[in-house]
Amino acid sequence: MVGLGGKEGTMEKKMMVKQQLNNNHQNTPRFAPHSTLLLFSAAVFAILATTAAAQPFDYADALTKSLLYFESQRSGRLPYNQRVTWRDHSGLTDGLEQGVDLVGGYYDAGDHVKFGLPMAFTVTMLSWGIIEFHDEIAIAGELEHALEAIKWGTDYFIKAHTSPNVLWAEVGDGDTDHYCWQRPEDMTTSRQAYKIDQSNPGSDLAGETAAAMAAASIVFKKTNTHYSHLLLHHAQELFEFGDKYRGKYDGSVAVVKNYYASVSGYMDELLWAALWLYEATDKEEYLKYVVNNADAFGGIGWAITEFSWDVKYAGVQIMASKLLEKEKHKQHAHILKQYRSKAEYYLCSCLNKNNDTTTNIDRTPGGLLYIRQWNNMQYVTTAAFLLTIYSEFLQDLNQNLRCPAGTVDHEEILSFAKSQVDYVLGSNPMNMSYLVGYGSKYPTKVHHRGASIVSYRENKGFIGCTQGYDHWYNRAEVNPNVLVGAVVGGPDSEDNFWDQRDNYMQTEACTYNTAPLVGVLAKLLQLEENHELELLASY
Repeated sequence: MVGLGGKEGTMEKKMMVKQQLNNNHQNTPRFAPHSTLLLFSAAVFAILATTAAAQPFDYADALTKSLLYFESQRSGRLPYNQRVTWRDHSGLTDGLEQGVDLVGGYYDAGDHVKFGLPMAFTVTMLSWGIIEFHDEIAIAGELEHALEAIKWGTDYFIKAHTSPNVLWAEVGDGDTDHYCWQRPEDMTTSRQAYKIDQSNPGSDLAGETAAAMAAASIVFKKTNTHYSHLLLHHAQELFEFGDKYRGKYDGSVAVVKNYYASVSGYMDELLWAALWLYEATDKEEYLKYVVNNADAFGGIGWAITEFSWDVKYAGVQIMASKLLEKEKHKQHAHILKQYRSKAEYYLCSCLNKNNDTTTNIDRTPGGLLYIRQWNNMQYVTTAAFLLTIYSEFLQDLNQNLRCPAGTVDHEEILSFAKSQVDYVLGSNPMNMSYLVGYGSKYPTKVHHRGASIVSYRENKGFIGCTQGYDHWYNRAEVNPNVLVGAVVGGPDSEDNFWDQRDNYMQTEACTYNTAPLVGVLAKLLQLEENHELELLASY
């Protein structure tokens, strides 16, 4: 977690500046000379105009829209306060064939399969964002929406975890789903559900779901104690299940292999889950698990240059390294320092500060981190998140990041994270916002079934599989529904982007692309507002 001292200090400073402005207002004579008022107004206008020119991005609008996206991806019976009105109820019989209630949860991207692993990672990242940037999200007025986004996922996980050693891993399958281009409200594709259990293990899926529920239990600890305890109970059971019956989930659920295969294996997820359970419970047994398995599970062996729904090592390493500064963890310093070394390898590779250039992450000519062709933005948003929280960590400790190719201070780290977010929002050679619905130019032909077909609420006439392809998928026109807040796959290695519905590598969006952005956008918004207040106070 971010040290409370630094966080409280920032918020206290903001309140002090506001108070100073209030005091200045109170001390001004009621009938001040017009010339003074005009000068003051002109100065304020000049300051705000200068700030606006230096910062062209509306982080508040981007934050609001990023949370709207999760409502577009909802499966199940939609609530009365649903804000994305072109969507309607769907998947209402999920789990019925298997005798379980699996209604709810999220569709991962532009299709209608509910994949457990990326859904759980999405919830973990949303929760981590609130844990780190709770006050910033609250001040922006988006805390309730962020909590709703998390709870929509965790409510589903509670349903999917039907007994201590059973977790439903997936509803639907990608193969049959991809034969159809339909709205979720019209689905005629298979809703077969698949599970992991002690005979068919899935330690990676169990571990990530445990991490999501443990992280969410921290989020709800003060506002919904009973729910927090329930989530923690499920998290502990899932971790025990995943650890006792070890195996990769794609070995048990074969239909997932072409879509979300667990390439990194399950050891990173077990370390990840144990760390989140330690954060949620403060029980030494979970920390010892992370320490004792550090070498055997690759936690201090793997030097990684990506953080994603599949590969959790960088997240594990950063969380573990932040424990090093606490006195009660000094007995584990030898291992935690090795975790920190690997964490900083990841950060230095993002910052282009490793000596061996082949170990630095590539960048496009426009400055975007570039890892691979298919849905590259997922790696950009997770990198921006980890860089941002580590920048705060170093600021609290008054330390710098020492990379092989030079020392970097916390401001430079945050500045680079900001550059990646700004690229997403439109500061790029295409002048394109890759956050759909934000700015004046954004993708209009997103590869997304529901967004590309007339809204069910507008036209309830049934649209079949081939009809969807013939009349909607192949249309030259823009999508009838805007998938607000979605982060699409993004440009290629040369900053080129083709806004075409069949260009799924670039125009499909995923929940785990947007989830890491929520906290970072709130942080950037707070910094922007603080800067404006300080300028006003200095006047």
